[in-house]
Amino acid sequence: MNKIIVATNNDHKIAEIREILSGFECVSLREAGIDSNPEETGTTFAENAEIKAMSLHNITGGAAIADDSGICIDAFGGEPGIYSSRFLGEDTPYDIKNSIILDRLKDTPWEDRGAQFVCAVCYVDTQGKAHSFLGVCEGHVGYEPKGDRGFGYDPIFVPNCGDGRTTAEMTDDEKNAISHRGRAMRAFADYIQNQS
Repeated sequence: MNKIIVATNNDHKIAEIREILSGFECVSLREAGIDSNPEETGTTFAENAEIKAMSLHNITGGAAIADDSGICIDAFGGEPGIYSSRFLGEDTPYDIKNSIILDRLKDTPWEDRGAQFVCAVCYVDTQGKAHSFLGVCEGHVGYEPKGDRGFGYDPIFVPNCGDGRTTAEMTDDEKNAISHRGRAMRAFADYIQNQS
């Protein structure tokens, strides 16, 4: 299986997935001519990823992959979590979302600014069986936006395993090596390679 349809139309996300899964031909919903936008009614990243992947499988009858991801901020009780893309309104630009988060944390010391990027990947095989893979990147919310790479919350997220830069200051290769999506997608790729 070298060609796989990914249940997304997010240009940033599909580009990142293509970088991580360079051995696969990853095709977005739009590129495959598929209209699939199921309601994400799950209460976890894994449940929402499975909803999207299973919906795509039911349309095509073939293998499908989807991810659900977001940032979980300790000081917000783990929010926005599964609502990361809809946080403060789905159409609100991320620079505004990031600015509001930083404003809410303005008096919060570094040790209380913990956060995690979480990604759940669901692969539904041709038989309709779901397989889940989880990736987590621990870090902190910085004090100001930095960097012009990446997307979403990358300019305010400083991974613990890095050198103090935000993920928006890293090259694609540097980010993918440690990111939540990179970890989950590599776990999926390892699974597929072990099946052949």
